[in-house]
Amino acid sequence: MEQQIYKGKLIQFHWLKIAKKEELTKNTFSLEFDIPGNLQENFKFEAGQYVSVKFQSYGEEVIHDYSMTSAPYEKKISLGIKVNSPDGTTSQLFKNYNIGDQLQVGEPNGRFTLGSKPSEFRTIIGFAAGIGITPVISHFKNILHNESRTRLFLFFGNKSSEELIYKDLLDNLTKKYGDRLQIFYFFSRENTADPFFYGRLDAKKLNLIINQILHLDDTDEESTIWDAVDEVLICGKGDMIKTLANACYHHGIPKKNIHFELFEEFNDDIYPVEKEFPLIEQIEVECIMLEKTYQTVLPDNKEKILQQLLAQKFPVPYSCKSGICGSCECYLEEGEVELLENEYLTEKEEAQGRILACMSIAKSKKIKLNFDLS
Repeated sequence: MEQQIYKGKLIQFHWLKIAKKEELTKNTFSLEFDIPGNLQENFKFEAGQYVSVKFQSYGEEVIHDYSMTSAPYEKKISLGIKVNSPDGTTSQLFKNYNIGDQLQVGEPNGRFTLGSKPSEFRTIIGFAAGIGITPVISHFKNILHNESRTRLFLFFGNKSSEELIYKDLLDNLTKKYGDRLQIFYFFSRENTADPFFYGRLDAKKLNLIINQILHLDDTDEESTIWDAVDEVLICGKGDMIKTLANACYHHGIPKKNIHFELFEEFNDDIYPVEKEFPLIEQIEVECIMLEKTYQTVLPDNKEKILQQLLAQKFPVPYSCKSGICGSCECYLEEGEVELLENEYLTEKEEAQGRILACMSIAKSKKIKLNFDLS
């Protein structure tokens, strides 16, 4: 049986059986699902994507998104999941569902993806903290499997070695692909033999990494490894993403090559807004959501559209408010806006008139938005 939910667009759900369940640390676990033959096409995915899982928690139906650690070539859905609180909703997923049980799982979604380039020599850097390692594992497994000329460096932060997840899996990858993969572990609440590996992954730590790890390039004596970086993957909490994304950008990596995935609500802009706009007041806004039409007036364009609509209590779909998740994607059917940053939409989608409401500033006295994308 198939069900649907609305998160700016319809998500298709299917019943899947739990094939494996493993406790990883005291507050993390993994789930693996059997994909029946008739649903193989529905659950094709790209490395770095996630699925939504619908389950019962304290008598209520809840939906959470979880990134996959599996790679597409493995043809399975494996999730890494963190229990944030013993009394939280996710704790019920761990306590009440076991091997053989069925759960409603949404079809794969998300834009934290990279194009495959098996014929090129590439250098890809990954930064992850805690459970943020999950989509990065999917990426790294997929790249190592498909791109024999790509080398990867992973910088993985955790509070302590006790909370370090997937170490066996990562160690096995380094054993198999040691000529192309290097992994470095950092701990913020545990003393390390080498003080270099103590502390959070932030701008200061990135400077040290560039100067002490990514400095000499055996493949090109006239440049550094950092000079050769093609893509950067960052996954973790919002503050970490913001500081590392900006640090990478200021160290010469173009914004289009810096990719990030957020694991919690984050209301700040990732990059500072560098543009100024003429003040427009009394902006008429019409929104279509779930086939209902809403009308309102925004006092001015000093704030982004989504934030102003939420302040007026309109049921606009959103998650991050930072242009990362794509939940507030919509069509601009009338009017003009400035899309400040865009980690989500493709050039084709922008050309079709799609915008992210959370990153858009109104530039006309009237705008019309349609959130019903499907």
